[in-house]
Amino acid sequence: TRVDTRAVEAFRLRRGVCQDFAQVFIAACRGIGLAARYVSGYLLTQPPPGQPKLIGADASHAWVEIWCPRQGWLALDPTNNLVVGQDHALLAWGRDQADVAPLRGVIRGGGQAWPQVSVTVTALP
Repeated sequence: TRVDTRAVEAFRLRRGVCQDFAQVFIAACRGIGLAARYVSGYLLTQPPPGQPKLIGADASHAWVEIWCPRQGWLALDPTNNLVVGQDHALLAWGRDQADVAPLRGVIRGGGQAWPQVSVTVTALP
């Protein structure tokens, strides 16, 4: 998928990246009357010993928060099918990906340039 893929298209394709899973989950939550917001951040790159890396490690990642009146905001990672924990580093939240894009800008010039980005997240001692 691409950054401008709509939730309905990702749902139809039954595949996508973390932002697609987040957008589909948000649409489903809002469809049944739950307040939900899009979260942008990063995942810890090095998992605990014997555990696989989570999907989205080494790149920006997206997940969802839903409002629970008795508990407040509950953070869920639909891409990895888990409750968000200390391995998730929150950067921003908004209505959707457009509200919290990690980078925005314009490149002027000729030819084509495709940025290559990688992220390493490590815990501080």
